[in-house]
Amino acid sequence: MNIVKNQTDALNYHVTIEIAAADYADALRKRLNEYRRRADIKGFRKGMAPLSLIQRLYGDQALYETVNSTLSDQLNGFIRDEKIRVVGEPLPSEDQPQLDWKAGADFTFKFDIAQTPEIDFTVDKEDKLPYYEINVTEAAKKARKAQLLQQYGALQEGEKVGENDYIIADIANEGHSAEGVYVSISNVAEIARPLFIGKKAGDQVTLNVDEAFENETDRASMLKVDKARLASLDPMFTFTIVNVKTFVAAEENQETYDKIFGEGVVTTSEQFDEKVAERIRADYTQEANYRFGRDVQAYFVDKAAIELPEAFLKRWLVSANEGKFTAEQVDAEFPGFIKDFKWQLTRGYLMQKFGLKVEDHDLHEAAEAYVAYQYAMYGMGNVPQDLIHQAAHGVLEDENQVRRLEEQVEDNKTIAAVREAVTLQTKKISEEKFRELK
Repeated sequence: MNIVKNQTDALNYHVTIEIAAADYADALRKRLNEYRRRADIKGFRKGMAPLSLIQRLYGDQALYETVNSTLSDQLNGFIRDEKIRVVGEPLPSEDQPQLDWKAGADFTFKFDIAQTPEIDFTVDKEDKLPYYEINVTEAAKKARKAQLLQQYGALQEGEKVGENDYIIADIANEGHSAEGVYVSISNVAEIARPLFIGKKAGDQVTLNVDEAFENETDRASMLKVDKARLASLDPMFTFTIVNVKTFVAAEENQETYDKIFGEGVVTTSEQFDEKVAERIRADYTQEANYRFGRDVQAYFVDKAAIELPEAFLKRWLVSANEGKFTAEQVDAEFPGFIKDFKWQLTRGYLMQKFGLKVEDHDLHEAAEAYVAYQYAMYGMGNVPQDLIHQAAHGVLEDENQVRRLEEQVEDNKTIAAVREAVTLQTKKISEEKFRELK
């Protein structure tokens, strides 16, 4: 057995492993005997077939398995002994010689191995990072109040069709008709929308539905037919407006307060203002924390000054995703990959530096928060805890979801630890200026 190391630079190795016949002979005999013990061949009792027959039937497979097992042991031992911080996995070198898979032959394997650099930097009060406090303005409160009142409003009878209104119409042409069709004017294509604006109940509009309703699924639903029938229909239809429905914002009164905040929580206009301000401040804090996290990533990735074996990484990405991505696609996506990878390495160093770990309870909390957020997106804000817990358990059975949650928890723990260790330079800023930040 012979291993030759050629370290081409600080991050790349070219390794040659030579395996002589004597290095794998004993292991090959043992493997062939294992095949013999398991072999159930007609004409012979199980395990009693001649070794020559086993050699003829399974020799090539046994040789391949034995040599590759020996190679794996040697390669892993080399990596361990040399303390190489392997990135990706070893790749066959481009100058790998052709192998002649015959028992008794010697084998030469050549690999390219790359490693990540050592990372070492300080984190202390000398590190200064901005933290933004966004001012809650009267204009923001007014806009949020209007949004809430609109959200809790209701459809009422309207007189004339407006941009944000709805109509109920009967539609027909010579070949097809549908009654009680519900149409949102905002979903009508811009080219056809003016045809409806200003119309009243009893008015008619004739148009090409293919042009006015470009989404086939929506168009089929409106016409009350299967999508397969759309192509056979004459697209010119006449809409006879039956009703105009306009969405009217809720009035600011006790009934509305109770709907928004819960019964009796808000009873005056002043309390309404304060609750709205609280919600805005909470949203701003969340946005400021997200921005701080981005700034932490950028600052410490820059401070870590990580150099990576980029040429090797591109080769590895193509190899690891064989059939999924071409070299050209990898090139196009590579800047984003490198940015994320550098943060992963930096985050790993910071986790170790601060003694941080992802515990089971962290993942459960993250999963429950994710589930609660998903429910809230569908307007379900008061879901029982046992349902959230059950749904979170399902999330944690998905390996992809678990990996995503692990990264999220690592980010949160790392950024929280950094926040305590560095100097925050608090900056009060308007929402407009905050949005302008890159």
